[in-house]
Amino acid sequence: MDLRQLRSFAALAEEQHFGRAAARLHLAQPALSQQVKQLEREFGVVLVNRTTRRVELTEAGRRLAEHARTVLGSVDRASADLALIAAGHAGRVSAGFIGTATYDLLPLAAREVRGALPGVQLDLRGELLSPALVEGLLDGTYDLVVLRPDGVRRPAVDVRVLRTERLVAVLPDRHPLAGRQRIALARLAAEPFVMHVAGSAIHEHVLAACAAAGFRPAPVMEVGETATLVVFVAAGLGVALVPEPVRRLSLDGVAYVPLAGAPTVELALATRAGERSPAVRRVAEIVAGLSKR
Repeated sequence: MDLRQLRSFAALAEEQHFGRAAARLHLAQPALSQQVKQLEREFGVVLVNRTTRRVELTEAGRRLAEHARTVLGSVDRASADLALIAAGHAGRVSAGFIGTATYDLLPLAAREVRGALPGVQLDLRGELLSPALVEGLLDGTYDLVVLRPDGVRRPAVDVRVLRTERLVAVLPDRHPLAGRQRIALARLAAEPFVMHVAGSAIHEHVLAACAAAGFRPAPVMEVGETATLVVFVAAGLGVALVPEPVRRLSLDGVAYVPLAGAPTVELALATRAGERSPAVRRVAEIVAGLSKR
C-alpha cells in the first residue's frame, strides 16, 4: 500500500463511482480499478461492491476510507508544516542578548518576530555577557546572539556589526553634574565607579574610555547585570558609563548625561558560520533591520 493507492481509494469512497473518481484523479478508469484490486489482494478483504451504476463500500471499505482520510490528512499537514519550515515561517530560534541590548532591541525583536513570523517559536534570553553568548552560540545553546564584538576572529562564527553606540554617564540624580547637558568624562575622575564585571566587553570599553580621559576608575563594585548597575547608581554608590540605549531603562534616582566627545562601542549580531536554518536567517534579518531604527 502506498499513498497513491490511498488517495485513489479515498476519492472512490467519496465519489462512490469509478468514472467520477477516475476523472477527479486524472486516471483511466481501468487503472483505478486495478489499484483497488491491489488493495483488496493486499488486505485479503473485499473493499467495494461493484454495480453497474455505483460503488458501495463494504464494512472493510468504510474502515479503510476512515484510515485513509486520517493518514492523508496527517501527510498534508506534515507537508504544509515542512513547507513553512523551509520558507523560514516555522521552527524554533533561541536568541541571546547582552545586558545593554536587553532594554531596546530584545523587546522590539520579540514583537516584530511574533507579528511577522507567528509560526516561529522564539526563545529569548537577556542580561548575558558577551563571552557566555559566544560560548552558547558555539555549543548550540543559542542560534543567534547580540553582543559586543571583541575583535577575535572565529571561523565558526559570522559576526555582523549592527550599529555604533555612544557611551553616556549614569549619575545619581542629586549629583552636582546631573543637570548638565554634557560633561567631559575627566570630570568623573575622582568618582567611585560601578562597573560591569571584569571579562565583559563593556568593562574593557569603559576602562579604555577612562584611560583616554587621563584616569583609571576606582570601581566600588562590579555587577553582572546592567539593571543592577543602574540601581546601584540610583542608590548613590557611584557613577557609571553605559551605552546610550540603556537610557530606556528609566529608573527613579538616576540621570543620564551625554559625554563630550563621547567614546563609542559596537553592537553586533553573531550566528554560526554557514547557518542553514531558514527561520534563524529570517529572525537574524529582522534583528538587523530593527537595529537601524
